[in-house]
Amino acid sequence: MDKQIEYRLVLFFVWLAKFLPKSWLYKLFHALGIFFFWILKKRREVAIKNLTNAYPEYDKQKIKELAKSNFTATARTVADILLLINERFDINESIQNAKEVLDKLAKLDKENRSIIFTTAHFGNWELLAHFVALNGYPMTVIGRRGTNRLIEYNLTTPFRERYGNKNVFKQKAMMHMVKALRNKENIGILIDQKANAVNGTMSTFFGLPCYTTISVAKMKLRYNPLVLPIFILREPDGKYRIVFEGEANLEFDDSLPEEKKVSLLTQHYNDIFERAVRQAPEQWFWMHNRWKI
Repeated sequence: MDKQIEYRLVLFFVWLAKFLPKSWLYKLFHALGIFFFWILKKRREVAIKNLTNAYPEYDKQKIKELAKSNFTATARTVADILLLINERFDINESIQNAKEVLDKLAKLDKENRSIIFTTAHFGNWELLAHFVALNGYPMTVIGRRGTNRLIEYNLTTPFRERYGNKNVFKQKAMMHMVKALRNKENIGILIDQKANAVNGTMSTFFGLPCYTTISVAKMKLRYNPLVLPIFILREPDGKYRIVFEGEANLEFDDSLPEEKKVSLLTQHYNDIFERAVRQAPEQWFWMHNRWKI
């Protein structure tokens, strides 16, 4: 699709979300989720393949229904993001356990260490980033630069930086992370997408081999920030719940070589991610080829 047309289409949906009743918007995007499940054959097949491998105990019909739910859940997330863009979405009110999470963060923050908030493409990760920044924990957020620069610089980046977060791109991620940690600032990063042998380590996710980025583990070993895996899932009533275990500590022998420590830490983070995703598997991004090696 032409970049200008794509940009105009996104602007149309942003405009539509300004005045359309929320219930209508949600019905529209639910229908779009089902529509895209049927027309995006490649994405549908990737989701079904990934779910089949991750849940071998499920039969074909259950896998197909879960894949379809994945598309509609993603569409619901997009609808909520459109409402966020238009400031028609109460961030703190939408999160059931907001006070509990903020109390936990306040206790951890007494150490005055930088925090690496690490999460996944799960639930509504954009809402999570807004919630954290809005409540006193702005971050340098590491993300992929969108392929459509009109959307990236006119919509995505301003939206992500609305409450004090700084949006930076993966191309220079390590430099930005080092700078933030040296300045006692926080970082937000998603590490659930595929990596390669150059910037990742071999690990497992849902028991399946995959490369996972080593950036968080390396920063942990060099600068000792708080590493907080934190996730946000949508409940059946449309509200959200933050899943937050606390600091992701791992004990190991200090005499181990750094490469081994990085591998152990990265696997530890993957295991935490998996526990979160299993709570609401339809809300993770199964249509991405996570296990490509």
